[in-house]
Amino acid sequence: MIKNIIFDFGGVVITLDPRQAVKRFSALGLPNAEQHLDAYTQTGIFGALEEGKIGIEIFREKLSALCNKELTHDECLFAWKGYCIDVPERSIEALKKLRKQGYRLIMLSNTNPYMMSWAKSKDFSKGIDKDCPEGRPAVDYFDAAYLSYEVGCMKPDLRFFEHVLSQEGINASETLFLDDGKRNCEAAEKVGIHALLTVNGEPWQEKLKECLDTHNKPASSC
Repeated sequence: MIKNIIFDFGGVVITLDPRQAVKRFSALGLPNAEQHLDAYTQTGIFGALEEGKIGIEIFREKLSALCNKELTHDECLFAWKGYCIDVPERSIEALKKLRKQGYRLIMLSNTNPYMMSWAKSKDFSKGIDKDCPEGRPAVDYFDAAYLSYEVGCMKPDLRFFEHVLSQEGINASETLFLDDGKRNCEAAEKVGIHALLTVNGEPWQEKLKECLDTHNKPASSC
C-alpha cells in the first residue's frame, strides 16, 4: 500500500530546459558553460551551491571570477531560472488531487537558493493554478520539502533518501518516488522505496495512476 509519494522537482513538477540555462550562463560570459551544467547533478561551484557547501554570495563571487566580470544577484538568478521552461497546469492539478486523496506528498530536489527563491514565491503558479490565479509557492502543494542545499547532500546519494525516510518517520515500502533520472530511481530502490521513472516534459499522471492502482490493489480473498 502506497501512502507517501516523493516527487523530484525539476523534470517532474516543472519542465526543464538545460540548453536554455547553458545559453544564459554563456551570455554572462561563462566559458564552456555546457561543461559546468548538468540536468541532474551539478559539479564545481554549481554543485557546491546545490550541496550547501557555499552560499549565494560566494557563488556569485566565484561565478564573476569565471566570467571575468562582476555579476549581480539578479543576473545569476536569471541564468539559473533558465532551467525552467514550463510549470504544467497538469502537474499542479495532479498534486492537488493526490493530497485530497490522502497521500502524503514530499518534494525531494537537487536545487539551490536561486531556483527556490522563485519556487517559494507566488510567481511559481501565478496564472496556472485555476483555484488560485494569484499563485502559490511550490512548497504549498506538498506536505514537506527536502532540498539538497539545506540537507547537505544530493541525489543519487543514498543518504538523501535515508534522511527523508528518517525525518518523515515513514516506511520505504509504503513510499513511491518519481524522478526523470534513472540513477536517482535506482538509488531510491536501493533503500527500499518504489520508483517510477518519468520523462522530462512528458505527462506522468496516467503512469502514476496505474502504478498506484497496482500497488494499492486489494489482496484477493481465498
